[in-house]
Amino acid sequence: MSESGNQLPFSNQDLSRLFLPLVVEQFLEFSVGLISSIMVASVGEAAVSGVSLVDFIMMLMINIFTALATGGAVVAGQYLGRKDSGSAQKTAVQLILLNGFVAILVMLFLYAIKGYVLHWIFGRVDENVMEHARTYLLYVAASIPFMAVYIAGAAIFRTMGNSLVSMKVAAFMNVVNIAGCALFLFGLHWGTAGVGLAALVSRAIAAILILGLLTNAKLALHIGIGTLWSWDWSTIRKILGIGVPFGLENSVFYLGRLLVLSLVATFGTAAIAANAVGGTIVMFQVLPGMAINLGVTAVISRCVGCNDFTLAKFYHKKILRIIFLAQIAMNLVIWALLPWILRLYGLSELTASLTRQIVFAHGIVSILIWPIAYTLPVTFRAAGDARYPMAVGIVTMFGCRVLMAHVLASTFHLGLMGTWFAMFLDWIVRAVMFTVRYFNGRWMRYQVL
Repeated sequence: MSESGNQLPFSNQDLSRLFLPLVVEQFLEFSVGLISSIMVASVGEAAVSGVSLVDFIMMLMINIFTALATGGAVVAGQYLGRKDSGSAQKTAVQLILLNGFVAILVMLFLYAIKGYVLHWIFGRVDENVMEHARTYLLYVAASIPFMAVYIAGAAIFRTMGNSLVSMKVAAFMNVVNIAGCALFLFGLHWGTAGVGLAALVSRAIAAILILGLLTNAKLALHIGIGTLWSWDWSTIRKILGIGVPFGLENSVFYLGRLLVLSLVATFGTAAIAANAVGGTIVMFQVLPGMAINLGVTAVISRCVGCNDFTLAKFYHKKILRIIFLAQIAMNLVIWALLPWILRLYGLSELTASLTRQIVFAHGIVSILIWPIAYTLPVTFRAAGDARYPMAVGIVTMFGCRVLMAHVLASTFHLGLMGTWFAMFLDWIVRAVMFTVRYFNGRWMRYQVL
């Protein structure tokens, strides 16, 4: 029983069934990304660089559609909390429609300006690199609608408390992607075009699978093909009320990252390499928290939907403890494996030393601060408070991560580590501001429905 006397909607077993598949799914995604980059390296350094440039744009797209999906998950989850299954189901349909429609517009826009977009974002790069980027973009741009539909479908299943389905579809998508890359690269020798085609095919299959599974009428949130042409602007406005602030926050986050990367590029080859390798390794350090946060919306929105904020707080504290413990365990494993990992990369002593500093410093802060800085805003959004996390994210990104990166790296001569210390400062300020918001209770004054 909760403190409010209501029956707990999520048992420990329910939470395990929700969170564990998400951790596995995120681990597979990160691992497949690493394997894919190694496979692309067989084409040459120019191909790796070209693909990485476009993938930066694609990550921005993924985060925008994830933001919209979060908006849909919050609205549908709160309706489920109210026991209004009809409105929840309508929300699921509108989310598929919205993500798909926006994705088609984005795809057409990218094709319309494809001759300018890469030069506009990344400036002057080697023409060989740019040629690979243009080829890769030609294929992966076509995958954007499929990717958006899959993201929406996965969010709908998580809202129902079932993340196992999205994990299985994601795993199959990753297998198809790897197999496609192997066939097109090593069998047919299609180079960068083959990498892009593999991504397109795998995302198309994932979208078709997730849509097919959602047509099951036995599901609490299911869709009918006939309903996919009926727009409900009232529901869409509710989705956008959460999705737009979150999407803007994510866009600013990537802009800030780009500005910091331009600073890192001035520190020399060893710093650039250490930043890249360290950046890959540290993603695994926060993987448990990132994965579990995907499921937090389903839990908290259900509690808020039945207007039980005592229950929402109960689950927030419980999930936060789980994330703290999971981050500790993951970091201990990574620290133990780090010497072996660094040997795999074959880095110079200077680069390896910088990478070790990054991984150990990031690990400590990811255990102590990251869960507060990044799980609290998920709880706020699930309750309908999306603008405050957006405002804090924008202010700390430019005030801490970007500005202080230049101050610490250049003025205090901390170099590469200065940019990472600036990021840690960003986390600390976010954690403080979100903690104050949590305890003053203002996040509970917002209602989506």
